[in-house]
Amino acid sequence: MGLEKEKSETSVIMGEDEFSRSIDPFLARKETALSSGPDRDPRQINEHLKVGFDDVIGEPSSTHSFDKVWIGSHAAFELVKYVFYRLLTTLLAIPMSFVAGILFGILSCIHIWIVMPVLQSCVMALPSVKIIWRSMVDSFIAPVFHSMGRCLSSISIKTTHN
Repeated sequence: MGLEKEKSETSVIMGEDEFSRSIDPFLARKETALSSGPDRDPRQINEHLKVGFDDVIGEPSSTHSFDKVWIGSHAAFELVKYVFYRLLTTLLAIPMSFVAGILFGILSCIHIWIVMPVLQSCVMALPSVKIIWRSMVDSFIAPVFHSMGRCLSSISIKTTHN
């Protein structure tokens, strides 16, 4: 009654011995926070580009740097990766989309208006070509091979081992 509770921020100061060697809990919280948005890669096309700090810099179990150095280098890696990706996409996304749109537009036009009509014309002409080809083979090539087969069928080869 009349007493209002104020919310204050609290922080916990941890000693060096309380830091763990692994920062997986930090990464897990980060991934769940980022995964709440829409999935921009639903078909997993760029699965090979999901590079984490552990994929690039990994310390073997026999050698470890100081925990603060490990955490600091991880933070620097993530920050630089984030900043440069944002910077490069800001500079290149629209021009590359423009170029890709032109390229795929040209390829679609060529496929729709040149390649497919040529293929359909060939498919429509194939029955006539098939009849002509068969008559040429039956008239010229088949008699030659039949005669060669009859001539060579009388040859008999026997091998003996000495």
